Amino acid sequence: MSVRSSILPDEALFADFRKQCLATDNWINKYDNNGMQVWVEVPASKKHKIHKIKCKMTIKDVSAATMYDVLHDSQYRKEWDPAMLESYDIARLSPNADVGYYSWLCPKPIKNRDVVSLRSWQVMDDEYIIINFSVKHPKYPPRSNLVRAVSILTGYLIKPTGPNSCTFTYLSQADPKGSLPKVVVNKASQVLAPRVMKSVHKAGQNYPAWKQQNSPDQKPWLYPVQNTLPMMDAAELSIQRADSLENVDESSKGDSDDSG
Repeated sequence: MSVRSSILPDEALFADFRKQCLATDNWINKYDNNGMQVWVEVPASKKHKIHKIKCKMTIKDVSAATMYDVLHDSQYRKEWDPAMLESYDIARLSPNADVGYYSWLCPKPIKNRDVVSLRSWQVMDDEYIIINFSVKHPKYPPRSNLVRAVSILTGYLIKPTGPNSCTFTYLSQADPKGSLPKVVVNKASQVLAPRVMKSVHKAGQNYPAWKQQNSPDQKPWLYPVQNTLPMMDAAELSIQRADSLENVDESSKGDSDDSG
């Protein structure tokens, strides 16, 4: 595998992500009901203990373009994501890439999590792709009261099947870190992923009416000229590996939440 000169995703990474989303070989189907499928990849080796999970949903009442907008619209996320603690974009890296912060609630007694990730997107006539992976940002180190999770690779492939219908695929390999046993993480992700997918679908149903009342013409993910985020050199970032987290406060390595 060739070493890329930039941390920014290239066409090869998008192509590989697309291939994984569409593949069925080496994937085990764990759930198939009401237009929702959940797949887990058969690991090539024991090296990666965190499974790669894939959910595919057939959506019959929301366009691909609307689902794509929902995933990008950080203002709207506050309306539909009950797990979100804090979320904001940090900086632009290119016309189709940025870096951002997201933290979320975990059920007690598990500590809440956060992540700093590089997100990139690609729009074509017959598909929309968004991918992200964890990065280290010099100004956003891990916090002592949160466990810094790692997205190895997470993303979405949305393909229109009609003017108001689409297939919506979510693929993720992510390590929540902390002291959670990997087998628990893998089992939990198979249950939680479909719930999240259903929430995103409902968000898509409600988005057009909400957007009409909230800056309807403001879509910087489609129109880069609207983007007011500061520019940042991607060379200031480095990929956050799942197997190590430098500068993690010792108190964040466990998973007991003593906050009450």
